[in-house]
Amino acid sequence: MDSDPPLLETYNTLFGNSKTSSNNHDHRLVTVEERHLPLIDLSRLSHNEAEKERCQKEIARAARQWGFFQVVNHGISMELLEMLREEQVRVFKQPFHHKCREDKFLNFSAGSYRWGTPTSYFLRQLSWSEAFHIPVNDISSTSMEPFATKVAILAQKLAEILAEKLGHKSSFFQESCLPSTCYLRLNRYPPCPIPSDIYGLMPHTDSDFLTILHQDQVGGLQLVKDGQWIAVKPNPEALVINIGDLFQAWSNDCYKSVKHCAVTHPTKERFSAAYFLCPSYETVIESCSMPSVYRKFSFREYRQKVQEDVQLYGYKVGLSRFLA
Repeated sequence: MDSDPPLLETYNTLFGNSKTSSNNHDHRLVTVEERHLPLIDLSRLSHNEAEKERCQKEIARAARQWGFFQVVNHGISMELLEMLREEQVRVFKQPFHHKCREDKFLNFSAGSYRWGTPTSYFLRQLSWSEAFHIPVNDISSTSMEPFATKVAILAQKLAEILAEKLGHKSSFFQESCLPSTCYLRLNRYPPCPIPSDIYGLMPHTDSDFLTILHQDQVGGLQLVKDGQWIAVKPNPEALVINIGDLFQAWSNDCYKSVKHCAVTHPTKERFSAAYFLCPSYETVIESCSMPSVYRKFSFREYRQKVQEDVQLYGYKVGLSRFLA
């Protein structure tokens, strides 16, 4: 299709070099156990104080033990999620040359459209996907704005609960994570000719405070739990929440930013949308308790180090660069 990015043509030389990278950030693309994430009903936050407290403790426990959990009754209707999905399909079905000129044809900022992995040297470093990485400010006056507004409120609510469960009532997230600094990423994973060798999205952790994901029913999200890769069973009514690197550092390693990836499918395309709760580049990340596991760093410094490592090694090193 003329809407598909030329992944096969562009990365054809990698198919002749099937050597996998030697770093320990890799895992074999094989069938893994499918499991349910912890499922939390957020309507309980509106019940009596005892039930509200139990719900909040479950959220914090999942963030500590899993780094991932699912939420239902989250305040975003199925109708709104379906509208988001329809808009995603419409955008991704635009001709490829229109997507590459997103500022002219789609009213998105130049550079928001991404596909493949320019830094890949081996197949296992290639992400078989395309995406729009859009500042939330750019989404105003589009059909995605209602979703972006609702999901931003949910992200702030969850961040506030997670901070309170560490004994910190703080306006830090409200003040630091604004529509101008947060992002919505629309993902499409085309059918892949050799799904056993190629990721949809390479194993990584998220460089934010927390991520809220809406995925379709094709499946493909995998994460590490107790040292083993597991597949996340899709739940059509749930949103997936995961802790990012910045929250792990801020919480002084109490909450866990867990490595995860997306795998490909031989015949089905897959869609997902992720909201990233990010601060401004000038924001300083400092652990909320002492002794601190990590030194203080700005979000700009963190992003720059991630980009340097990806250029040098083909993968992100992350928080271990910032140990105290």
